[in-house]
Amino acid sequence: MNQNFLSAFTVDVECGISITMRDAYGIEMKPTERVIVNTSKILELLENKETKATFFVLGIVAEHYPKLVKEIAEGGHEIGVHGYHHLEFSNISEEKAFQEIDRAKKLLEDITGNQVYGHRAPAFSINEQTRWGLDVIARAGFAYDSSIMPIQSGRYGWPGFQKGITELTTTNGDTLIEVPLSTTKLFGKEIPACGGRYLQILPYKFTKNALIKVSKKRSPVFYMHPYEIDETPYPDYYHDQLRKADFKKKMMTYIKWFNRGSYFKKIDKLTSEFRFGPMIDIVNKFQATKR
Repeated sequence: MNQNFLSAFTVDVECGISITMRDAYGIEMKPTERVIVNTSKILELLENKETKATFFVLGIVAEHYPKLVKEIAEGGHEIGVHGYHHLEFSNISEEKAFQEIDRAKKLLEDITGNQVYGHRAPAFSINEQTRWGLDVIARAGFAYDSSIMPIQSGRYGWPGFQKGITELTTTNGDTLIEVPLSTTKLFGKEIPACGGRYLQILPYKFTKNALIKVSKKRSPVFYMHPYEIDETPYPDYYHDQLRKADFKKKMMTYIKWFNRGSYFKKIDKLTSEFRFGPMIDIVNKFQATKR
């Protein structure tokens, strides 16, 4: 294992079908059971590799599938919050954001019987314009956040934000630890490095080299979603809507499915070649160095 720092393995537990049906087509529906099937595959892989991780769970997933949350916690993994309905901070008010994450935190704590310390915003939607979200996250009682992608991007990102773990003082004077997502340069442009769609589309060697490079300076943060390992064709009602969609939505769907079959094999290799752990371990180590 060619790394100096422990890497955090994180999973954003959400249902890609239900979120797309709502956000792209305006159709509300509960999370499908695919989120159970695919999260269970990830849990089995991690158990085989004797690896613990952090699962940032949507409140609505926990509401409909509390047994899945219990399974994650009983496996020794950390549970964090990923919002309740997967609403981006840029699209909601401060009070609505607080209600979303406070409700999810309390539900997850009730299900597991354990305190929840960590939060990750949907679509990494904490940025310069939504920095007020850091006050909201601290107000809800979280010890740390991992929502900032320190890049310039059309969809998300906080360019200029430091790359390493840091302790922030929010506008309201609260203390919050921020664990930014890992990035690297490709053709001179800073991009997300460890996981997500980039692991799906780019060769395995890109993510491997990025992990090695980042881990020489700080703990890398790997992230993924259960739907990224889902190779089963989506249901007819999804494709019925897609056929009516514009060209951009059709292209985005194609990109989401491109090379998806390689994803599980890649995380299998990564967990064999690198030392991963839950994010709380990185946070605790950071706090210990400050004492």
